[in-house]
Amino acid sequence: MQPILNHFTDNDAYTFSCQYYVLQTYPRAEVEYTFFDRNHTAYPEGFAGKVREQINLMQNVRITEEEIAFMQQRMYYLPQWYFTFLRGYKFNPSEVHIEQSAEGQLAISIRGKWYSTIMWEMPVLSIISELMHQHRGDIERYDEALEYERAAEKARQILRGGLVLGDMGTRRRLSFAHHDNVLRAMKAIAEAGGETVDGVFQPWKGRIVGTSNVYLAMKYNLVPMGTMSHQIIEFEENVSGIFECNFNVMRKFSDVYDGDNGIYLYDCFGDKVFFNNLSKRMALMFTGLRVDSGVEEEQTEKIIEKYKQLGINPATKQVIFSNGLNIERALEIHRFVDGRVQDSYGMGTFLTCDVVGCKPMNIVVKLTKCRITEKREWHDCVKLSCDKGKTLGNPEKCAYLLKQIG
Repeated sequence: MQPILNHFTDNDAYTFSCQYYVLQTYPRAEVEYTFFDRNHTAYPEGFAGKVREQINLMQNVRITEEEIAFMQQRMYYLPQWYFTFLRGYKFNPSEVHIEQSAEGQLAISIRGKWYSTIMWEMPVLSIISELMHQHRGDIERYDEALEYERAAEKARQILRGGLVLGDMGTRRRLSFAHHDNVLRAMKAIAEAGGETVDGVFQPWKGRIVGTSNVYLAMKYNLVPMGTMSHQIIEFEENVSGIFECNFNVMRKFSDVYDGDNGIYLYDCFGDKVFFNNLSKRMALMFTGLRVDSGVEEEQTEKIIEKYKQLGINPATKQVIFSNGLNIERALEIHRFVDGRVQDSYGMGTFLTCDVVGCKPMNIVVKLTKCRITEKREWHDCVKLSCDKGKTLGNPEKCAYLLKQIG
């Protein structure tokens, strides 16, 4: 079997920034991740075995000096000793447990030391997605030239509309090859600088700034984008409690990165918990916020109002919108924001799996259990967010926390 993943940094930037955070704050922590298929897909017979084969092949994927050199240059907030750690890191397939029911559903869990298991989220998701698209015949039918032009046209619409955008599509992409094709097209259109309309050259109003995929950022000389994921707030809730976890993650994260890497993902337990405990110090320390759930217009107003309450000019702060967006929706939000904050956008599946005749997967891997050291008891980890459809984890704990929030 040919390996689907061949590059160590064919992974999201936030995986590395979170891994370093874990090494610095909770080096003895142990966790369990769980795979969720929101569409409850019945996978074909023997699919779990194919996933297992690909997972086993990951032990041969090691970081290269070229990848390290790029990360040292573009992910400057990571210290030199961390790259020594990455040189010695090896994927451990025994951390991944895979079963398939008689009805075809997959049951996948990942358990072990947090600093080690954290690397599996993107590989597991991109392997499952690409294998399923192979099974459906989507990759065999794939028209590279057609999809290049479709991606190029999306880039033109993004740039004409004045959007500042990054790709966040690793986890649910059609394939690595398509992901590469999309970024190649978008990079080419952006580098054109604009387009000629009725004989007059019109400069682009927007920018394509980067990708969350570190390997493809290296290949196309883009910014590797990504700061954190919900898992570090989920974990902290079991240490600090639901009302203090955001403040303590902000404090620890800013200490680890000395003020760099400063976009905070605030919706893990809903906006009420976050805004009620956002201090001026932390609001100033972090460059901005990422909106990953809720109604974007409502969230924008809440963000602006909170910054104003703290005596901070909202126009000096970045807000990244990333909740299942397409171009039309991003342009609506951009018009609504109207310069009141520095808005930018992350798009995933719309870029990397919007392919003719193809239905994207709706799959995630989330932190579901943790313990602070190997000698402590296990606790459930949950995510509430601002969208009920994104709530994941032990239903009893979710209900308890929602009651606490009120």
